[in-house]
Parts: sequence; C-alpha cells; structure tokens
Amino acid sequence: MRAYDEFRERIAASRVLVAGDVMLDRYWFGEVERISPEAPVPVVHVSRTDERPGGAANVARNAASLGAQVTLLSVVGDDEPGRILDGLLRASRVRPMFQVDPGFSTIVKLRVISRQQQLLRIDFETPPGNEILAAKLAEYEALLPDVDVVILSDYGKGGLTHIARMIELARTHRIPVLVDPKGEDFSKYAGATLLTPNRAEFRQVAGRWNGEAEFGAKAQALRQRLDLTGLLVTRSEEGMTLFVAGATHHTPTLAQEVFDVSGAGDTVIATLGVMIAAGADLPVAVGVANHAAGIVVGKLGTAVVLPEELGG
Repeated sequence: MRAYDEFRERIAASRVLVAGDVMLDRYWFGEVERISPEAPVPVVHVSRTDERPGGAANVARNAASLGAQVTLLSVVGDDEPGRILDGLLRASRVRPMFQVDPGFSTIVKLRVISRQQQLLRIDFETPPGNEILAAKLAEYEALLPDVDVVILSDYGKGGLTHIARMIELARTHRIPVLVDPKGEDFSKYAGATLLTPNRAEFRQVAGRWNGEAEFGAKAQALRQRLDLTGLLVTRSEEGMTLFVAGATHHTPTLAQEVFDVSGAGDTVIATLGVMIAAGADLPVAVGVANHAAGIVVGKLGTAVVLPEELGG
C-alpha cells in the first residue's frame, strides 16, 4: 500500500506511548472426541498451548510490528503472567514500563479452542489499587515530553481510572491522543484527538439510528460535544466512517475472509497511532488502518500485521 510505504522512514523514527489495561491471552488447542459422562459438555484433549499479549499489550505489539518505537505503561501483578507478558513484549521490541502491584493479579484470558472454534473463555482479573494507579499517572506525565503520540486503550479493567487527566496532560504537551473507549460514559474522553468506538459501542452511547443521515448527525453531535478532532466508528462488514469538522470520510471494508475479529480494534488504533506519529493526516491514517484490519481478521486470535503485508 503506497500510503504506508511513503511513511516508512518516518514511522521508524516515531515514538508511541501506549497506556491501558494489559492482559495475557492464553490459548489451549485440542480435539473433542467425546462428551463428558459427568455433564453434557465436550471433553477437550489439549495438544498445544500458546500465550500472546492482549489488550493494550496487543496494541503496543501491533505498533512495534509496524516499525515504531513503542513504550507501554500499565499495571501488572507480581506473578507469573506479568513476567511472561514482560518477556513477550520485549521479544516484540516493545519497552514495557510496568507498575507492579502485589495486591493485583495480572489479567489472564484463557480460551479453549477446537477445530478453529472457540469453545470456552475463562477470565481471571481483579482491579488494581489506587496508590499504584497514582504512581502510573506520575510516570505517564514524565514520559510525555519524549513521545509523538499517545494511545489510551481502555478495556474497562480499572487501569485508566485517571484517563481524563491523562488526556488533559497530553493536550497540554500538544501531543495527539487516541482513545479506544469502553462503557456507556464517553464524557471522560472529552478533549481527545480521536475516539475509535466500534458500531456497538457507539450505539450504546448515541442510541439507535435509521439510515446514514441520522447516523452521521449523531456522530457529529457526539464529536462536537466531546470536543474531539475526529470520531472514527468501526462498522465491521460496513467498513469505517471518520467524522471531522465539516466532513465525513467513509472507507469500505477490505477484509477478504473473516477468521477471527478478536484484537482487530487493537490493530486499528495501533496503526492509526503509528501513522499519525509519522505525520499522516487522519483520512490517510484511517485508510491504512482499514487495510491493516482487513489483514488481521484473517488470522487466529490476537495477532499483528507485518510491514510487508501493508507495503507494496
């Protein structure tokens, strides 16, 4: 993709700060050959396991895969999953700066998969403590003078309790700040450069609509109310629609085969952040992010897009 190739050199020099909720994605793969005699559930004979960075860690890994210099700020527990995450990220050229909370368990999502189908997901999570979050905020402020873009990846797990202040600090330093939102209250994201809700998240906040005209009116009203430079609604098979002052840019989906949508939003915001850090304007960045999303949904689980897949 020419738009990505034109920015490759600047991407290599760009500095991206990702903050948010991190998790370890664990996968157990196996075959189902019988039903349990104890209950009407399948028995999975596990033959292979895999571990990957998830949540904000997957955002950071995607940004690093595209060539940017990436720092990840988050909270983990003093436990094995936290140490595994640290190692996986360093192997992916991400600089993890983890606040370790002894009273917190690193979030783990365990997925059991058979014949490419997810049978079960088990989540392990607890909220981080207030003191450790305050320390993370202080470290975030210290990092800001040395970054070109901030990505805040909110998974609603408590790691971005101070997100309104984080956006304010980024604006004070005139650094673009991109937010992947969660929940029904978007007011805490006011002042961000770009908000990237998916269709369901946008509907939860703006309500239902009939037709493109009403959809656009609701989107522009939300953008103005939150004082956003741009609002990007990702719409699955309908592509992506970017709303900025006085204009709307729609990009149709490029997905050839949808295999697994988990982590697609991480790839979108990571690609947007990398492109904006390299100096691309919003419509160009959205076009490259849409291409990246079309690639990553053809892969199993949380995955990354490689430069050679976007280039050319």
